[in-house]
Amino acid sequence: MNAANHSDTINIVDLFAGCGGFTQGFHEFRPHGTTQPVFRTVAAVEHDIAAASTYALNFADEAGGASHIHAGDIEDWSPGPQEIAADVILGGPPCQGFSGLGKEDANDPRNKLWREYSRIVNTIKPKLFIVENVDRFLRSPEFALLHAATEKPDGILKDYVLTQHSVLNAADYGVPQARRRVIVVAVRRDIAAHAEVLYPERTHAKNAGEFLPGSGPEPWVAVGPAVFAHTPTGTDTTELPSGTCKPLGVELPGKFRTVQLHFGRNPTDLSKERYRAIPEGGNRHDLPPELSTPKWLAHKNGSHDVMGRMYWDRPSVTIRTEFYKPEKGRYLHPQAHRPITHYEAALIQGFPPDFLWSGSKIQIGRQIGNAVPVGLSRALAGMVYKALRP
Repeated sequence: MNAANHSDTINIVDLFAGCGGFTQGFHEFRPHGTTQPVFRTVAAVEHDIAAASTYALNFADEAGGASHIHAGDIEDWSPGPQEIAADVILGGPPCQGFSGLGKEDANDPRNKLWREYSRIVNTIKPKLFIVENVDRFLRSPEFALLHAATEKPDGILKDYVLTQHSVLNAADYGVPQARRRVIVVAVRRDIAAHAEVLYPERTHAKNAGEFLPGSGPEPWVAVGPAVFAHTPTGTDTTELPSGTCKPLGVELPGKFRTVQLHFGRNPTDLSKERYRAIPEGGNRHDLPPELSTPKWLAHKNGSHDVMGRMYWDRPSVTIRTEFYKPEKGRYLHPQAHRPITHYEAALIQGFPPDFLWSGSKIQIGRQIGNAVPVGLSRALAGMVYKALRP
């Protein structure tokens, strides 16, 4: 088959880009029968310098250089109306204000950043844009305002129509992680008249056995065979490799390939005893009283994920920014007596082994946990391609 030619190229802009999980998935997408990518990055915005530097290490050359990556607040980015030509805008505005893990503060200024997103949409005027966020976003006042902005004749996004706004689970698209995220899709009205935008069909399902063989989705991908079977059981170091880089002019630790992120921690003796006492699939409820805490002992019905081991034969729980702390969730290795490593977390998120990273251990952990799973993004890229290149 012939590869996709230059006329098939679809330009994208990634806002709140993080380290580039959304972009990576779009870059990995290949139309059926082709070997060449069709999505090309032309600009990105990310305020965190470490995440922006990671993005630059992987995507700056394609975007036309580091000058096309704005490492700062989106409020300070004002491209001219003719400066950027893009068909698609991607973006996941910070979700902490909506997340159940936070205070769910309706007045959190981070919740208003979708309005800056809208400003950029109105400047660039893409054919389609996608907003990714936590599932609670659909119940937030900000989503109601976003929806109204496309419905009212005088709305700030009146030139667009929301075609999809539901929760998708990354595990339904072959990601070895049960991560639920709202995906909002809006299409420019002149395009919507002849471009049907439907969520990608699920390729995997939790209860795939209910379908006849060959007639439905495959079973969810288990994290054990997909990830842990291919990573070392132990860790040889607790430190990042040496080296610095400054792709955006600020010196940071780096650049590191994903495979170089297999480092451990320095747990206390008590933590080590707890790890050894927790059986496969177990959690804090399996600890004997002398290894537990008064709080854990007093709350028998609390979270079953705290100090929990990942299940070998299931997708992982959602990878968050502090996945290396088992006290934050089910982040113990399924079998080894240790938390999962940055390497393993990045693989669960779908980043390739040769993806490049910059930043401290904490900064890279934040980048991994905040990323859109690459497999989910790749599926969404197929949806966009089908709509814009029917």
